[in-house]
Amino acid sequence: MEQSKKRFELRRHIDNLVYTFERIEGEHGLIGYKRTDGEHWIVCHKRLGWIAGRQDSEDVFGRPWNTPPAAQENHPPEGIWVSRKGPKSYVYDLVYVQDD
Repeated sequence: MEQSKKRFELRRHIDNLVYTFERIEGEHGLIGYKRTDGEHWIVCHKRLGWIAGRQDSEDVFGRPWNTPPAAQENHPPEGIWVSRKGPKSYVYDLVYVQDD
């Protein structure tokens, strides 16, 4: 895997809040990206593609806006993502970053 695909940021448009995610390989070779400040995950769901949520659930808390599952690769797509938290929605940019 390319070095640049191991870490990304979700940058929220409304207030410039930034969440950082790091690539983790779990049991049975499953790949996910875990937020560095808590138990929040971006995972590849077998039917939905890359989502904020869990691989074993249909609950989706965020997803790419312009990249359908069939066009996604082996890492979350860069660009606009949208999330839902209760009655609120947020818009983010997913941007891959290099480790310092």
